[in-house]
Amino acid sequence: MAAQEETVEHKYVYDFAEGNRDLKDLLGGKGANLAEMTNLGLPVPPGFTITTEACQAYLTTGREPDGLAGQIEAHLEALEREMGRRLGDPDDPLLVSVRSGAKFSMPGMMETVLNVGLNDRSVIGLSSQAGGNDRFAWDSYRRLIQMFGKTVCEVPGEEFEHALDEVKHAKGTHDDLDLDADDLRGLVDAYKKIFAKHTGREFPQEPREQLDLAIRAVFESWNAERAVLYRRQERIPADLGTAVNVVTMVFGNLGPDSGTGVAFTRDPGSGAQGIYGDYLANAQGEDVVAGIRNTVPLQELEQLDKTSYDELLGIMARLEEHYKDLCDIEFTIERGKLWMLQTRVGKRTAAAAFVIAGQLVDEGLIDLDEALHRVNGAQLAQLMFPRFQLDHEFQPVARGIGASPGAASGKVVFTSARAVELAAEGESVILVRRETNPDDLSGMIASKGILTSRGGKTSHAAVVARGMGKTCVSGADEIDVNVPAKKFTVAGQTVNEGDVVSIDGTTGKVYLGEVPVMPSEVVQYFEGSLDPEHIDNPLVRAVHRIMTHADATRRLLVRTNADTGADAARARRFGAEGIGLCRTEHMFLGDRRELVERLILASGAREREDALAALLPLQRADFVEIFREMDGLPVTVRLIDPPLHEFLPPLEQLAVNVAVAQERGEDVAKEEALLSAVRRMHEENPMLGLRGVRLGLVIPGLFAMQVRAIAEAAVAVARDGGSARPEIMVPLVGAVQELETVRAEAEKIIAEVVGDSGVDVLIGTMIEVPRAALTAGQIAEAAEFFSFGTNDLTQMAWGFSRDDVEGAFFWRYLELGIFGISPFESIDADGVGRLVRIAAEEGRAARPGLKLGVCGEHGGDPDSVHFFHSVGLDYVSCSPFRVPVARLEAGRAAITTTGSDSR
Repeated sequence: MAAQEETVEHKYVYDFAEGNRDLKDLLGGKGANLAEMTNLGLPVPPGFTITTEACQAYLTTGREPDGLAGQIEAHLEALEREMGRRLGDPDDPLLVSVRSGAKFSMPGMMETVLNVGLNDRSVIGLSSQAGGNDRFAWDSYRRLIQMFGKTVCEVPGEEFEHALDEVKHAKGTHDDLDLDADDLRGLVDAYKKIFAKHTGREFPQEPREQLDLAIRAVFESWNAERAVLYRRQERIPADLGTAVNVVTMVFGNLGPDSGTGVAFTRDPGSGAQGIYGDYLANAQGEDVVAGIRNTVPLQELEQLDKTSYDELLGIMARLEEHYKDLCDIEFTIERGKLWMLQTRVGKRTAAAAFVIAGQLVDEGLIDLDEALHRVNGAQLAQLMFPRFQLDHEFQPVARGIGASPGAASGKVVFTSARAVELAAEGESVILVRRETNPDDLSGMIASKGILTSRGGKTSHAAVVARGMGKTCVSGADEIDVNVPAKKFTVAGQTVNEGDVVSIDGTTGKVYLGEVPVMPSEVVQYFEGSLDPEHIDNPLVRAVHRIMTHADATRRLLVRTNADTGADAARARRFGAEGIGLCRTEHMFLGDRRELVERLILASGAREREDALAALLPLQRADFVEIFREMDGLPVTVRLIDPPLHEFLPPLEQLAVNVAVAQERGEDVAKEEALLSAVRRMHEENPMLGLRGVRLGLVIPGLFAMQVRAIAEAAVAVARDGGSARPEIMVPLVGAVQELETVRAEAEKIIAEVVGDSGVDVLIGTMIEVPRAALTAGQIAEAAEFFSFGTNDLTQMAWGFSRDDVEGAFFWRYLELGIFGISPFESIDADGVGRLVRIAAEEGRAARPGLKLGVCGEHGGDPDSVHFFHSVGLDYVSCSPFRVPVARLEAGRAAITTTGSDSR
């Protein structure tokens, strides 16, 4: 008899004991870490995880994958056997929580349902389990109906809140804890009526139906609006899906010997070592993260329950040593029994990221490569922002908890919608709330800072703000926030929507009005005014240490975009190793416009030559200043790129001025000639018109004047004992013949000027036209270097104008997920990046020693730097302020590590 092939069912459900922290892709971060703690022997409530693959299948097909229901049933039965209880049993019920858990932490963005398994009968059994604590049982039941209704059935959450407020008002209290069992029993009835009104059915009494519906709701929450928005903000891939964790309920709201809290093994705000966290007695975990009740510092747990406190500290130390990083821990104490509900590598501020990385190196837990991996350029950029410059004139009106550092000023708004509206108009805003919730995400993104009157360092506002690098002050309970009236009162003063406030996310202080700012100490370090070896500042020391390692590790050089000696000098202080883009058109502005007008209005060769001769010494002086500042470092000078009419008054404005002057009878001969020239040069699409190399070929002597100025400046610096390394870059080349024509003329001038001075001048081109990238092998025969102008290359590859489209439709493309991020902000690796890769490979094949760099804005973007490293470019160039960011990311790109994800 032929053997029949046995079909192996795909595994969608894992017991906690079956997983580990390396399975984050499959089990999500929460599930993988619950499994890890279980395997470490820590006190984790038993449970199981439904994989991200099940979620992906559900979201693709709209139904649960085959075999999932049976696997859930099998694991639920095993859980019931382990606990000695059945889900929703009337006499001795097992209750579970149903929680999301994606690969990357998305705090509050997806759904959670607690107390699944409660119904009209099992609520009585829960009371018996709790020693006859009717209040606890009915409070748990009302929480289930509220969370299930809002999460699973889309019942408006404010209706439940209004019902709760009415009960508290009737009781004459503002505190949930003052409600007794009868109050809560009545509230359950009110909640069930609200549920029935909005859903057309009674609240489900079958525990397994509750569980199945909750699981589906968590799956679907992956594509909820706030989750999608958060993923775009944090650049989390949209196709990962979320795991679902079904966990035995443990209760922190059983009385004064119970409670819940969040702990950090180090301060997530500063990185300082110590005991940090929040604790709330007689509460569930959602009460802490929601910020609806102000917590006490974790240290106070020692007085309340020393046994649990000591056990917690031991577990914290063990977890940090195990994960070799700052750990964020959620725990519950149920009648003196400590339970670990979650751990993860904790989100931290930019300052804390650098400080902690340095500490862990000192402690021997990680090496410098891993320390470099754990920080990133976006964090470094945050540290370079200014901070408040305070004096006696600025006194705080309130003080909360410094939940996410930074200095932010802006107009007060009280709703996310208003924050988004004003931010779109270019206003800086501060979002003020009693506490934030996941629905406030769009407003938090739009705001410069967040201020709440409730909550602590682990509230929703604090955690999300830290993850986004936003300034946040939470728990400023002196502030009375009145959202309907669009105002808050503090210290006898009223602040209305639109008034300006300033918040300090380090000290937690709140100021009325706009407070001036001062440079950050990190910027002072980069500029050389602070000695990292002799300053008592752990952040500056950590930045210095990690930057030193990045510089020693990186292959990519980092240049700067600079057009003046001052810019060049600052960039050198920031660590620039040359200039990758010196724009000569900036040298035609100001009082030199008159000479440009003379050039444009020239009626013949003599007048044109006179205008160019007048421009020559001015250009030469500019280059002398820059070459001296760079003192032997390479300087890539781009010949004039934009169309000449950009240096003239706009056509409409000039026409009006001429008409008005004619009406007054004034002599307008010169203005009429200028207007005639502007009309003659007017183009419907100047970005694709007479500019760059085309302009140099059409206007005789223009490029020749610039080449002569560059060469003469280099020789002058050399003869004064300095060193100049000019590189002349021809813009907008699309065909090798264009470059060959310019090069032939340039080489004659250079040979004439340089003589025996020893100055070496390279000639290359900017690759910014798609055809240039596709014919790079030909162009390389006439070019000694390529510099990729990714701004224009992006415009031409995509076929849109940056100036026109970003405000017109990019917002919609980002909303629809067509763009994960603007292609002008981070390189489009699949399209524009492919052109760069083709040009690099074919250019070097034709000329092995071809120097390759990039000078578009992507040169300072962290993700783009990694791409340019992979392509094999020699350098990136960016604005002076971004030079340290590019140096750091170039170092990170050069290392290979399997450490924790820096997200």
